[in-house]
Amino acid sequence: MSSESVKTPIFHIISLVGIIGCGFLAIWCYQSGLLTSVDTLHQTVHQFGLLGILLFIAIQIIQVVIPVIPGGISTVAGVVIFGAVEGFWWNYIGICVGSMIAFGIAKYYGRPLLHQLFSQQTIKKYDAWVTKDRRFTRCFALAIFFPVAPDDFLCYLAGTTAMDWKTFSLIIWLGKPLSIAAYSIGLKTFIEQALPLFN
Repeated sequence: MSSESVKTPIFHIISLVGIIGCGFLAIWCYQSGLLTSVDTLHQTVHQFGLLGILLFIAIQIIQVVIPVIPGGISTVAGVVIFGAVEGFWWNYIGICVGSMIAFGIAKYYGRPLLHQLFSQQTIKKYDAWVTKDRRFTRCFALAIFFPVAPDDFLCYLAGTTAMDWKTFSLIIWLGKPLSIAAYSIGLKTFIEQALPLFN
């Protein structure tokens, strides 16, 4: 399949459906008390056992491949639902697998895909990184290690460069743990402080 076969409307429709779906899900969760009670959220998810875990990992994969759900929200949800240690692992697996898929998709479709998924402003902002492969590799590794840039976009951008699978895999699987742990635990603390305000 050529890169020209990637059509903008398809991704726009997928994004729109995803946003609408997230909206309905958020309303349902709020009405069910899942967003105002950590205990209720725990009990509901754990009723599904392994299926609940697999569903969460799938959500994390999807939010990387199709950037509709803000990654921070789903990441902290994993920690709140499963606890700090278990939640970290499910976040880690889902995000890393999603990143690998995004990289592979970009390798297959090439640079035109970036213009279908991301704004011209975002592309232009980070395009300077790809002028030299060595520079991009360093910048990419730092951005993955320290969450200071849009990781989802950078994974796609990496796929359009000469970066090979081995280099990308090492950066993702070794660089993600610290940022996921710091980001999710920080947001978990914030949400636990904020939840009583809604009770």
